[in-house]
Amino acid sequence: MAQSGKSSAKKSKPSYLYSIIGVALVLFSLGTLGLVVIHASKLSKYFKESIEVQVILRDNVKENQAMALRDSIAHKPYIKSIEYVSKDMAAKRFQKDFGEDFIQLLQYNPLYASINIKANANYVNNDSLKIIENNLTKQSIVREISYQRTLVSKLNENVNKIGTVILIISCLLVLVVIFLIDNTIRLAMFSNRFLIKTMQMVGATRGFIAKPFDLRSIANGAISALIAIAGLIAILSFADKALPELNGLRDNLMIALLFLGMLVTGIAISLFSTHRSVMKYLRLKLDDLY
Repeated sequence: MAQSGKSSAKKSKPSYLYSIIGVALVLFSLGTLGLVVIHASKLSKYFKESIEVQVILRDNVKENQAMALRDSIAHKPYIKSIEYVSKDMAAKRFQKDFGEDFIQLLQYNPLYASINIKANANYVNNDSLKIIENNLTKQSIVREISYQRTLVSKLNENVNKIGTVILIISCLLVLVVIFLIDNTIRLAMFSNRFLIKTMQMVGATRGFIAKPFDLRSIANGAISALIAIAGLIAILSFADKALPELNGLRDNLMIALLFLGMLVTGIAISLFSTHRSVMKYLRLKLDDLY
């Protein structure tokens, strides 16, 4: 009896190894998609918050009036950053960008002072910016509001399309992950079916039989997840060296939550599939195991 148990355990080791590797590969694929989603979200936010809204002031506005308006706007919930640009500053920036001293040619400065705003990503859409524009144009010292309306429309349109595609792919991949992990675990448990049935035949309870397999499944699921997480960390490390500009898009909290989700997913599906397989073999007759 003891020899039979040892023989079964030895035969099951390769199956557990293949199961761990298989689950790790599936979790790695899911984690890779998770990293894409996280960085795509951060990239979208970065582009939205790079769009500048210029509150162009009237030509006769005094600096203290402009600063008072800037201070009143600065505490609004839609403000990401705000800056006052005087006529002289605008002229210097124009000369730096285009290399032409137009003031000497025209003998006056035709540029207007402005308050330049960068809005939080949630407000960078046509409806929200239109409301902001309407509120600001009510100010007597504001001449007009200028921003790239077409760019805002296209950016939001593309973000929504990409988001929809990623959502569909994510849902499909989650289903595939559950299916693959479940089948991988059941295949690993197949080699233990006679051991499970033998324990039942000598009088062991279902709980006693299932407990060691359940504990092993928890350990295997955790090991698989850790292997997958290590692979993703290696990818992130390589990406940091190859594309250092991506560091600004890194969301360590979301990545940590992704890794935690992978760990929980690996353990949960492994435990569920293992326990279900054990119960299945306990319900079968001995002849049905062949």
